[in-house]
Amino acid sequence: MNEELLKVSFTELLPQEERIEVQRKKQKLQIGVPKETFMQEKRIGLSPEGVHLLTSNGHEVVIESGAGLGARYTDKDYSDAGAQIAYSTKEVFEKQIILKIEPPSDEELEMMKMGQTLISALQVKTRSQAYFKSLMSKKATAIAVENITDDEGMLPIMRCMSEIAGSASVQLGAELLTGENGKGYLFGGITGVPQTEVVIIGAGTVGTYAAKSAIALGANVKVFDTSLSRLKRMQQYLKSPVYTCVLQPKLLEKALRRCDVAIGAIRSTSGRTPCVVTEEMVQKMKAKSVVIDISIDHGGCFETSEITSLSNPTFEKYNVIHYCVPNIASRFARTASFALSNIFAPLLLTISDEGGIEETLRYHPEIRTGLYMHKGVLASPALGEWFDLPYSHPDLFFGNIH
Repeated sequence: MNEELLKVSFTELLPQEERIEVQRKKQKLQIGVPKETFMQEKRIGLSPEGVHLLTSNGHEVVIESGAGLGARYTDKDYSDAGAQIAYSTKEVFEKQIILKIEPPSDEELEMMKMGQTLISALQVKTRSQAYFKSLMSKKATAIAVENITDDEGMLPIMRCMSEIAGSASVQLGAELLTGENGKGYLFGGITGVPQTEVVIIGAGTVGTYAAKSAIALGANVKVFDTSLSRLKRMQQYLKSPVYTCVLQPKLLEKALRRCDVAIGAIRSTSGRTPCVVTEEMVQKMKAKSVVIDISIDHGGCFETSEITSLSNPTFEKYNVIHYCVPNIASRFARTASFALSNIFAPLLLTISDEGGIEETLRYHPEIRTGLYMHKGVLASPALGEWFDLPYSHPDLFFGNIH
């Protein structure tokens, strides 16, 4: 027994082979940014500052002419930052990596080349089987940006857009209160004048940022949510006295009858957003009060909500003003584009530093969470079962590396 131990100890003392990590060679990227064609989409994935960061690192960025106009960025802004301006969509879709906000349309899918990488939103509830089959036929690698996580396991795209939506809802409420059809109220607290009453339904990121903005303007805020832990977390973040309550219909109805602005900020993890405000509750609200239903993206949490557009954003029902525009962040396109660029530009640099998309997906599980197609093979069991398509698990392509 002692001899065996001596042999093991002696072996451990022998000189070992030196293990040196092989540094991956950086890859020069060709990035195409087409103009968004979806009706209300004004955002763009890279700001001129983001383009300059990429071009100064030796990468080629091609921006379609007019792609940044919705965010008030001109072609000259991008050209000065080092981008090439393309005057045809087809030219943009010839690049190695396609960066978009919305998923590509059928026409854009036709323009894609074999083996490209698509980085865009997926918006799975609006996709069809034909969409995935088109990507399969192009042998594409596709990443859904809304599913990419960060080092803390959070969803940075969803979070920054939710922050914008929450802050924007209060600004919109203030505009509608003082508009032609509004009450003529100044949002906030003035000496000798009662405070504006705001009800927020949902204590997630949207609700928290809505509450933060409303409190800063001097409003009296009441927040309702189904989760006590979310309410506690919001109170700790705000560090200001705020009325919170677990969602109970009678208490919610009482608060809505007194409020000037009601903000729907509930987000469903699956399926339609629960409709927690009934038509009867809305009927009992004060005349010319305002409803901002941010949950309209997933069906809305007010029974009286109907989808509106940026060009015609409001309607009145029971003498209550309703604002039900999906994708509110697009109304504040400059801010949203800058926030998105802060995520996309470093992501693209990571792809370059790792030597390409293949190695990036192999060694960065936080980026791999957004992968739903790899070289034409569907890499999501959930999507495969939903759309009745063959699929493989992403770990089978890269191994379960941590």
